[in-house]
Amino acid sequence: MRPPRPRTAATRRIAEEAGRRGERLAGWWLRLKGWQILDRRVRTPAGEVDLIARRGALIAFVEVKTRRSAAELDAAIDERRLARVAAAAELLMPRYATAGEDIRIDVILLAPGTRPRHIENAWIGY
Repeated sequence: MRPPRPRTAATRRIAEEAGRRGERLAGWWLRLKGWQILDRRVRTPAGEVDLIARRGALIAFVEVKTRRSAAELDAAIDERRLARVAAAAELLMPRYATAGEDIRIDVILLAPGTRPRHIENAWIGY
């Protein structure tokens, strides 16, 4: 694994652009799977949710992680990151989910040359 790069304004901008591309790709992937994208990059005091999507009576709060290689994907998400998404989702639930709808936390992992990996109910595993 490569050592972390120093965080300069240029590297932050590059990472931001890669993240936005990844979120667009993840949205496209979800739409192909029958999901409707309700919102993108929703910020709360607890954290940010990259995508909020609906399919039928299910609302998914989706964290998207983009990495430079497939080998880096396994370390892209951890309990701390998922806890922030879950805390943000809890604040956002009243806005996006109505009575009778199920909710879950999903993760989509992206790397060049690989298919998107959609982990459903990711919070359950932590």
